[in-house]
Amino acid sequence: MGAFAGWQYLSGGETAPAAQSAPPAASETASEPTGAAPSNALAPNAVVLAVIDGDTMDVDLGGRRATVRFLGIDTPEKTGGYLPAECGGDAATQRTAELLPPGTEVLLQRDDELYDRYDRVLAYVYRAADGLFVNRYLVLDGYAATMHFEPNTHHRAVLDAAQADARAAGRGIWSDCGGPDRRLTDSAGG
Repeated sequence: MGAFAGWQYLSGGETAPAAQSAPPAASETASEPTGAAPSNALAPNAVVLAVIDGDTMDVDLGGRRATVRFLGIDTPEKTGGYLPAECGGDAATQRTAELLPPGTEVLLQRDDELYDRYDRVLAYVYRAADGLFVNRYLVLDGYAATMHFEPNTHHRAVLDAAQADARAAGRGIWSDCGGPDRRLTDSAGG
């Protein structure tokens, strides 16, 4: 792999930065992702165990269970979670579960920080079979809004462009909910 300072793909025990290249960009659009595309296939480093909500999942990472928080995005809160439900939260959770059912092999790519304050692994998520950049796809289809925290902003431009496209096209939360962060009591959707 070519050099890309400060980046690494996660494996069971890695925590220090390494020099590796970023994964190839997937050619997904706002339509339904297609089957495997060999030119975009990636070597997996984790297997999905369960989707917790639209931007969080549990994976098997080198033989240990880890909770992964998707970097650069924020999906609305689902019904029955720790926070009040927001418009589009259940739909975002369902869509993430459809994209990443249990057993799906994924490539997790870290940014500058590996863990958040809740000890969740922070990662950009790629579906190994076809290279789908899941974080971008959820934003592009209106299931998530961008959320950037320095220093974890490597894919900021890509995610912001996807959000501008989703907003302009009125996809998902941009039409159903009038934007992100609307509680179910404030809007008619779930």
